Amino acid sequence: MTKLLRGEIYRLLHKKSMYFYFCALAAGYFAIAFIRSGGFGEGSVVSDAATMFSLMPALAGGFLFSAVYADDLNSKILISLVGYGVNKFTIVLAKLILTALSGSLIFGLAPVYHCAVYALLGQPVTTGMAATIYAISLKYLLVTLAYAALSGIVVYGLQRATFAIVTFLLLAFGVVGSLVSVVLNTFAPGLTGHLVPGVTDRILLGLIGGSSSALPVAEYIAFVLAGLALSATAFYRKEMEF
Repeated sequence: MTKLLRGEIYRLLHKKSMYFYFCALAAGYFAIAFIRSGGFGEGSVVSDAATMFSLMPALAGGFLFSAVYADDLNSKILISLVGYGVNKFTIVLAKLILTALSGSLIFGLAPVYHCAVYALLGQPVTTGMAATIYAISLKYLLVTLAYAALSGIVVYGLQRATFAIVTFLLLAFGVVGSLVSVVLNTFAPGLTGHLVPGVTDRILLGLIGGSSSALPVAEYIAFVLAGLALSATAFYRKEMEF
């Protein structure tokens, strides 16, 4: 798996479109903050982070998901890996680990960039604010990783790049969650808080408030492991298409 991960990391680091995309995303972020700067208030640094970071699973995570998962489907690399004898579960696990590593880098740098931009625009950031912003960023990293794990079922079950990306974006933009919430509110309203957004919200509240978040963390791990297991099962059952 280590060799596979090294190869995947090398591939991502040499993907020029990724650098162009994230530079453009950073420029757009700065433009929005600059427009907002006339209405900055005492809590703008944190509240704006909560608003802007909520789009990152779709905008940043969507590109990352495409680069990690969908590129292999378009280039038929999965066929080559399986042909060379790489275990299918190893491939599934390596992709999720790669998503976690690259996502951690992106969501780790985002608060730094956010605080730097707002400081440049005259809105200083305290240590407490920075800690809260990092907690918010962690929440959306967890959301991104969970949705990647769940979308992996489509990746390996259908092996169609377009379907996989659309599935991830529908999850990231909250379309699927809204539909499921409507159904649950009708038949089992107590379960709505146990979807990925609700679970990560409780993890965030635990981090900010200093309360125990063991139960939501366990629920979150269950989501990721379920996505991983179902992805591997779908991959084993699906014949490779040339």
